[in-house]
Amino acid sequence: MGSLTTVPNEIPVASAARVGIGGPVGSGKTALIEALIPELQRRGIDFAVVTNDLVTKEDAERLRRSGLIDPARVSAVEAGACPHTVIREDPTLNIAAGDDLEAAFPGLELILFESGGDNLASTFSLDLVDWWMFVIDVAGGDDIPRKRGPGLLRSDLLVVNKVDLAPYVGVNLEAMLAEARAVRGQRTVIATNARSGVGVEAVADAIIAAVLFGAKPRA
Repeated sequence: MGSLTTVPNEIPVASAARVGIGGPVGSGKTALIEALIPELQRRGIDFAVVTNDLVTKEDAERLRRSGLIDPARVSAVEAGACPHTVIREDPTLNIAAGDDLEAAFPGLELILFESGGDNLASTFSLDLVDWWMFVIDVAGGDDIPRKRGPGLLRSDLLVVNKVDLAPYVGVNLEAMLAEARAVRGQRTVIATNARSGVGVEAVADAIIAAVLFGAKPRA
Protein backbone atom coordinates (compact mmCIF):
# COMPACT_ATOMS: atom_id res chain seq x y z
CA MET A 1 0.00 0.00 0.00
CA GLY A 2 1.69 3.27 1.00
CA SER A 3 1.06 6.63 -0.55
CA LEU A 4 2.40 8.13 -3.76
CA THR A 5 4.93 10.95 -3.62
CA THR A 6 4.96 13.11 -6.74
CA VAL A 7 8.27 14.60 -7.81
CA PRO A 8 8.06 17.42 -10.42
CA ASN A 9 8.71 16.11 -13.96
CA GLU A 10 9.18 12.59 -12.66
CA ILE A 11 7.06 9.47 -12.34
CA PRO A 12 5.32 9.28 -8.90
CA VAL A 13 7.31 7.16 -6.43
CA ALA A 14 5.55 4.86 -3.95
CA SER A 15 6.46 5.69 -0.35
CA ALA A 16 6.87 3.12 2.39
CA ALA A 17 3.77 1.40 3.68
CA ARG A 18 3.00 2.47 7.26
CA VAL A 19 1.68 -0.03 9.80
CA GLY A 20 0.54 0.79 13.35
CA ILE A 21 0.96 -1.45 16.39
CA GLY A 22 -1.17 -0.38 19.35
CA GLY A 23 -2.41 -1.87 22.59
CA PRO A 24 -2.38 -1.54 26.37
CA VAL A 25 0.76 -1.23 28.49
CA GLY A 26 2.49 -4.59 28.89
CA SER A 27 0.60 -6.39 26.14
CA GLY A 28 3.84 -7.20 24.32
CA LYS A 29 4.02 -4.67 21.48
CA THR A 30 7.78 -4.19 21.68
CA ALA A 31 8.35 -7.93 22.11
CA LEU A 32 6.25 -8.53 19.00
CA ILE A 33 8.37 -6.05 17.03
CA GLU A 34 11.52 -7.79 18.27
CA ALA A 35 10.10 -11.08 16.98
CA LEU A 36 9.00 -9.53 13.67
CA ILE A 37 12.40 -7.97 12.91
CA PRO A 38 14.23 -11.21 11.98
CA GLU A 39 11.10 -12.52 10.24
CA LEU A 40 10.90 -9.43 8.03
CA GLN A 41 14.66 -9.50 7.45
CA ARG A 42 14.49 -13.13 6.28
CA ARG A 43 11.96 -12.05 3.69
CA GLY A 44 14.19 -9.28 2.39
CA ILE A 45 11.90 -6.42 3.43
CA ASP A 46 13.50 -2.99 3.84
CA PHE A 47 11.90 -1.54 6.99
CA ALA A 48 12.28 0.81 9.95
CA VAL A 49 10.52 1.43 13.26
CA VAL A 50 9.07 4.46 15.04
CA THR A 51 8.29 4.03 18.75
CA ASN A 52 6.10 6.24 20.93
CA ASP A 53 6.47 6.76 24.68
CA LEU A 54 5.02 9.30 27.09
CA VAL A 55 8.16 11.20 28.15
CA THR A 56 10.97 8.72 27.47
CA LYS A 57 12.62 6.89 24.57
CA GLU A 58 12.66 3.58 26.44
CA ASP A 59 11.15 1.36 23.74
CA ALA A 60 13.37 2.85 21.04
CA GLU A 61 16.48 2.35 23.17
CA ARG A 62 15.45 -1.26 23.86
CA LEU A 63 15.25 -1.95 20.12
CA ARG A 64 18.49 -0.09 19.39
CA ARG A 65 20.34 -2.16 22.02
CA SER A 66 18.82 -5.43 20.87
CA GLY A 67 21.35 -6.00 18.09
CA LEU A 68 18.46 -7.02 15.82
CA ILE A 69 18.28 -3.86 13.73
CA ASP A 70 20.50 -0.96 12.70
CA PRO A 71 19.93 1.57 15.52
CA ALA A 72 19.64 4.36 12.92
CA ARG A 73 16.48 2.65 11.64
CA VAL A 74 14.70 3.21 14.97
CA SER A 75 13.18 6.63 15.64
CA ALA A 76 11.56 7.76 18.91
CA VAL A 77 8.60 10.07 19.47
CA GLU A 78 7.84 11.43 22.95
CA ALA A 79 4.09 11.99 23.12
CA GLY A 80 4.17 14.25 26.16
CA ALA A 81 0.50 13.37 26.78
CA CYS A 82 -1.83 10.41 26.37
CA PRO A 83 -0.14 8.31 23.67
CA HIS A 84 -3.26 8.18 21.53
CA THR A 85 -3.02 11.94 20.90
CA VAL A 86 0.00 11.51 18.58
CA ILE A 87 -1.34 8.50 16.71
CA ARG A 88 -4.89 9.78 16.31
CA GLU A 89 -5.75 13.39 17.18
CA ASP A 90 -2.56 14.98 15.84
CA PRO A 91 -0.14 12.46 14.30
CA THR A 92 2.16 15.19 12.97
CA LEU A 93 5.17 14.09 15.05
CA ASN A 94 4.85 10.52 13.84
CA ILE A 95 4.33 11.54 10.23
CA ALA A 96 7.49 13.65 10.41
CA ALA A 97 9.45 10.79 12.00
CA GLY A 98 8.36 8.49 9.18
CA ASP A 99 9.27 11.07 6.55
CA ASP A 100 12.74 11.48 8.10
CA LEU A 101 13.35 7.72 7.97
CA GLU A 102 12.29 7.60 4.32
CA ALA A 103 14.69 10.43 3.51
CA ALA A 104 17.52 8.66 5.36
CA PHE A 105 16.85 5.24 3.80
CA PRO A 106 15.78 5.50 0.15
CA GLY A 107 13.94 2.36 -0.93
CA LEU A 108 12.33 1.83 2.46
CA GLU A 109 9.29 -0.43 1.99
CA LEU A 110 7.73 -0.53 5.44
CA ILE A 111 7.62 1.54 8.65
CA LEU A 112 6.21 0.07 11.86
CA PHE A 113 4.72 2.64 14.26
CA GLU A 114 4.51 1.36 17.82
CA SER A 115 2.10 3.34 19.97
CA GLY A 116 2.91 4.07 23.58
CA GLY A 117 0.87 1.79 25.83
CA ASP A 118 -2.73 2.97 26.05
CA ASN A 119 -6.20 1.64 26.80
CA LEU A 120 -8.76 -0.30 24.77
CA ALA A 121 -9.99 2.93 23.15
CA SER A 122 -6.69 3.62 21.40
CA THR A 123 -6.97 3.76 17.60
CA PHE A 124 -4.73 4.98 14.76
CA SER A 125 -5.47 7.83 12.39
CA LEU A 126 -5.52 6.72 8.76
CA ASP A 127 -3.64 9.93 8.02
CA LEU A 128 -0.71 8.19 9.72
CA VAL A 129 -0.98 4.51 8.84
CA ASP A 130 -2.31 2.41 5.99
CA TRP A 131 -3.18 -0.55 8.23
CA TRP A 132 -2.93 -1.27 11.94
CA MET A 133 -3.03 -4.00 14.52
CA PHE A 134 -4.05 -4.03 18.16
CA VAL A 135 -2.23 -6.22 20.70
CA ILE A 136 -3.87 -7.56 23.84
CA ASP A 137 -2.54 -10.24 26.15
CA VAL A 138 -4.10 -13.24 27.83
CA ALA A 139 -2.91 -12.10 31.26
CA GLY A 140 -5.03 -8.97 30.87
CA GLY A 141 -8.13 -11.12 31.27
CA ASP A 142 -10.46 -13.14 29.07
CA ASP A 143 -13.14 -10.45 29.43
CA ILE A 144 -11.29 -8.06 27.08
CA PRO A 145 -13.22 -9.19 23.96
CA ARG A 146 -16.51 -8.69 25.79
CA LYS A 147 -15.59 -5.08 26.54
CA ARG A 148 -15.47 -4.40 22.79
CA GLY A 149 -13.17 -1.40 22.92
CA PRO A 150 -12.61 0.56 19.70
CA GLY A 151 -9.04 -0.72 19.39
CA LEU A 152 -10.23 -4.30 19.50
CA LEU A 153 -13.15 -3.75 17.13
CA ARG A 154 -11.65 -1.38 14.55
CA SER A 155 -8.11 -2.68 14.10
CA ASP A 156 -7.33 -4.51 10.89
CA LEU A 157 -5.69 -7.29 12.90
CA LEU A 158 -6.16 -8.30 16.53
CA VAL A 159 -3.18 -10.04 18.13
CA VAL A 160 -3.88 -12.04 21.30
CA ASN A 161 -0.42 -12.35 22.84
CA LYS A 162 1.12 -14.36 25.71
CA VAL A 163 -1.02 -17.41 24.98
CA ASP A 164 1.40 -19.53 27.01
CA LEU A 165 0.17 -17.82 30.20
CA ALA A 166 -3.45 -18.97 29.85
CA PRO A 167 -3.16 -21.98 32.21
CA TYR A 168 -1.48 -19.84 34.86
CA VAL A 169 -3.99 -17.00 34.90
CA GLY A 170 -7.17 -19.06 34.73
CA VAL A 171 -8.05 -18.16 31.15
CA ASN A 172 -9.85 -20.48 28.75
CA LEU A 173 -7.83 -19.54 25.68
CA GLU A 174 -10.09 -21.18 23.10
CA ALA A 175 -13.14 -19.44 24.54
CA MET A 176 -11.32 -16.08 24.58
CA LEU A 177 -10.26 -16.47 20.95
CA ALA A 178 -13.74 -17.59 19.91
CA GLU A 179 -15.29 -14.54 21.55
CA ALA A 180 -12.72 -12.22 19.96
CA ARG A 181 -13.52 -13.66 16.52
CA ALA A 182 -17.25 -13.38 17.16
CA VAL A 183 -17.16 -9.68 18.08
CA ARG A 184 -14.77 -8.83 15.21
CA GLY A 185 -16.77 -10.50 12.47
CA GLN A 186 -14.61 -10.86 9.35
CA ARG A 187 -11.56 -9.10 10.84
CA THR A 188 -8.57 -11.34 11.55
CA VAL A 189 -7.47 -12.59 14.98
CA ILE A 190 -4.04 -14.19 15.49
CA ALA A 191 -2.86 -15.86 18.70
CA THR A 192 0.83 -15.35 19.52
CA ASN A 193 3.58 -15.89 22.01
CA ALA A 194 6.04 -13.24 20.89
CA ARG A 195 8.75 -14.55 23.21
CA SER A 196 8.80 -18.03 21.69
CA GLY A 197 7.79 -17.00 18.17
CA VAL A 198 4.40 -18.71 18.09
CA GLY A 199 2.15 -16.94 15.57
CA VAL A 200 4.79 -14.40 14.50
CA GLU A 201 5.04 -15.78 10.95
CA ALA A 202 1.27 -15.39 10.63
CA VAL A 203 1.50 -11.74 11.72
CA ALA A 204 4.25 -11.12 9.15
CA ASP A 205 2.09 -12.82 6.51
CA ALA A 206 -0.82 -10.55 7.40
CA ILE A 207 1.30 -7.40 7.10
CA ILE A 208 2.73 -8.46 3.76
CA ALA A 209 -0.65 -9.46 2.32
CA ALA A 210 -2.24 -6.19 3.45
CA VAL A 211 0.34 -3.57 2.54
CA LEU A 212 3.08 -5.20 0.48
CA PHE A 213 0.70 -7.17 -1.73
CA GLY A 214 2.21 -10.52 -0.81
CA ALA A 215 5.33 -9.73 -2.80
CA LYS A 216 7.75 -11.26 -0.31
CA PRO A 217 7.31 -15.03 0.16
CA ARG A 218 8.58 -16.84 3.23
CA ALA A 219 12.27 -17.66 3.02
